[in-house]
Amino acid sequence: MAPAATLDVHPPNGPPTAEPSAGQPKSQKTMTKAERRELQEKQRAAKAAKTAVNGVNGKTPGKPKDQAASTGGAAKRAPEAQPKTAAPAAVRAAEKAKAGQASTTTDTMGKNQARGLLIFSHFGLPKPVNAAKGDIHPAIARLALQFSTFKITGANARCIATLTAFKTIIQDYVTPPNHTLSRHLMTYLSPQINHLVAARPMSVTMGNAIRQLKLDISGTDFDLPEQDAKDALCRQIDTYIHERIIIADQVIQETAGNKIKDGDVILTYARSSVVEKVLLEAHASGRKFSAIVVDSRPMLEGKRLVAILSEAGIQCTYLLLPALGSVMSEVSTVFIGAHSIHSNGAVYSRAGTALVAMMAKRHSVPVVVCCETYKFSETIQLDSFTKNELAPLGDLFSSFPNNKPRESLTLENQPNLEILNPLYDLTPPTCVTAVVTEVGVIPPNSISSIPVALGRLL
Repeated sequence: MAPAATLDVHPPNGPPTAEPSAGQPKSQKTMTKAERRELQEKQRAAKAAKTAVNGVNGKTPGKPKDQAASTGGAAKRAPEAQPKTAAPAAVRAAEKAKAGQASTTTDTMGKNQARGLLIFSHFGLPKPVNAAKGDIHPAIARLALQFSTFKITGANARCIATLTAFKTIIQDYVTPPNHTLSRHLMTYLSPQINHLVAARPMSVTMGNAIRQLKLDISGTDFDLPEQDAKDALCRQIDTYIHERIIIADQVIQETAGNKIKDGDVILTYARSSVVEKVLLEAHASGRKFSAIVVDSRPMLEGKRLVAILSEAGIQCTYLLLPALGSVMSEVSTVFIGAHSIHSNGAVYSRAGTALVAMMAKRHSVPVVVCCETYKFSETIQLDSFTKNELAPLGDLFSSFPNNKPRESLTLENQPNLEILNPLYDLTPPTCVTAVVTEVGVIPPNSISSIPVALGRLL
């Protein structure tokens, strides 16, 4: 009698799969995600080692002919695991050294960033002028270089230099066909302005002057010949410089000079072109007074002011900011300049001005700010932290001793030294007695009335 047929019983998961032998690698279909990742890393390491070995032996790595021929077919089939190629000791050492160097560079950069004064990273940094982007006029390229190297400093000097460069640009400008001067010229000036801002942040005086220039350009008559329109724009620029800066300074000289009496001791800080003219005009009018010039690093602009005043015959005293308290009791009036003045009465000026004004208030000494109205800003600024610039590095301690080279006395950033030179500070209106402008003497709490006095024309 024949035996009964038997049925194969399989587990619920299906028929058993053949277990791969110990020497046979798994196919990628049967591998887990981690195993496939490990396999790819091994293949990459083997390929890098083979490339390094070929490079050492002078061979150019490339695909063998049979491998290149079978590339199309191999792409369709599941790739099989490649045996791990042991990299030579020299190659492994080179890879370790490269990885260590990269990690060291990354750590150094991280430490430098952590060490740097990150809370001041938003300050305007002095930076070299890179290659010009777009059609930049040579006059603007030269001016940007002078701004970035602080060859031209001071709100009035920067504004006059900018408007003078724009006069050259306007005269060299040619309106393209099918365009009008009033529309295309402003488009042409935009990259010029951006190039100047890239060299150094724009001052309030430059912003007000450029705003007025754009207003004049937009109001140019369409029917006016091109050369006549350009000549008219240049005359308007000359008028702005003459009325808003030169004539304004002359009026301030007369008004502020009347505040100086015989025997007064006038204290000023750093170097303001307006204050310099006021003192020279008062001396030329026959008033007998002495001047104290307070200065500080890194710009040390007071040295130039002392040289000019002493050459004119004014008795001068020069001292640095830490010694201010020792002479404040002898001062009659403090005259300071301004980079800009805001609608809340705060004075934005060279760093150290606020300390001078506060010290003068402590000793009940009047503080007079000499400022043209075109430096007025409708914004409100409460401190010098939200907006500021950094002065250039390379401050010189002194020229002594003479047997050391000048470069060895230069103060620059070092691994354990970060230099911070804020260029401006903000003097609160409570420390200012009066602001002398070309429209009269204004108390600091009425600064917001300047646009009204000017017919709302800045």
